[in-house]
Amino acid sequence: MDIKNYLICYDIADKKRLVKVRKVVYSYALSGQKSALEAPLNKKLLKELIEKLNAIIDKEADKINIIPFSKEPLIFGKGDFLDINNGVLVI
Repeated sequence: MDIKNYLICYDIADKKRLVKVRKVVYSYALSGQKSALEAPLNKKLLKELIEKLNAIIDKEADKINIIPFSKEPLIFGKGDFLDINNGVLVI
């Protein structure tokens, strides 16, 4: 199973849609803050996430970016990079 890390950033114009988008994105994410989160996804999960988000957003007013990490990100401060290739246990 080929898993890649993605950065998911969103800007949603309507509060009701924002709550729905946040709930969906947080269900896939491991870490992040407010509207920028990191999520390890395989192709199936990525497609599933995109379909769920497309069903919620207003394509004229909202914006969602899903950006794949091509390499390990630069980490500054105390935060650790979660290396998903060595396995991650989320409890």
